[in-house]
Formats: sequence, structure tokens, C-alpha cells
Amino acid sequence: MIDFYFKSDFIIEDKTNYVDWINRIISSEGFDLGNIDYIFCSDDYLLGLNLEYLNHDTLTDIITFDYTNGKQISGDIFISTDRVAENAESFAVGFSNELLRVMSHGLLHLMGYGDKTEKESAIMRQKEEEKMQLFHVEP
Repeated sequence: MIDFYFKSDFIIEDKTNYVDWINRIISSEGFDLGNIDYIFCSDDYLLGLNLEYLNHDTLTDIITFDYTNGKQISGDIFISTDRVAENAESFAVGFSNELLRVMSHGLLHLMGYGDKTEKESAIMRQKEEEKMQLFHVEP
């Protein structure tokens, strides 16, 4: 099951398109869907989680809590839409594009992809781009 929660003014209008896309990502990596919750929030909300659970006093765009069991992917993915908006501006891309990147990033973490080393980060970026291409809205 895929659920979306909103702890800020941001909302996703066409949830079905995102659910279909997330399912395509999961299938494309050979995983099965467990329970995935996307929680969209503010910088302040995510900073509080970062301090409480990770002891990091920094802003971030995403925090992923992994509950995956074998090939059944499950987790809570917290996304700061404030950071997504700022990153979109910094990288000169649209908000929707950056949102897809961050949403796929969280899923990829749940599938075992890391980003701590230069090599891991390069693979993560390539996978993000690949998974973003799976998003399409039928006319």
C-alpha cells in the first residue's frame, strides 16, 4: 500500500499517477510492494526528525526510514517540500522534476542503493534519472 500524508500546505493532486509510477519503480528493481508512506512536510518538521532520530542539526530534503523485509519494500519517506523548491531553483529545474527525483531517491534507498561514497552517488544519480523516466501521464 502506498499512502501520502501532508504536514504542510503542499498536496499531490493526481495521486493515482504517482502510485502507478512508484509501482513501476518497485517492479523495475524486482521488489514487491509492502507499505510505503510518503510524508510531505516543511523544513522545520524535517529538521526536528533529523535532530531527534539522526542527531543531525542540518536541513535536508529527505529522510527515509527503512522497514524493507527481503524483497518486500516498506518504509516511511519524509520529504521537505521547502528543500525541494530550493533545490529546484538551485539546479534550474522545475519543482515537479525535482520532486520526482527526491521521491525516487527515497525508494532507491529502500532498495539498498546508497549515496555515501562518490561511486554510490554516481549510481544513485543514474538510477534516479532512469526512474524519473518511468513517470508519464496518459493523455
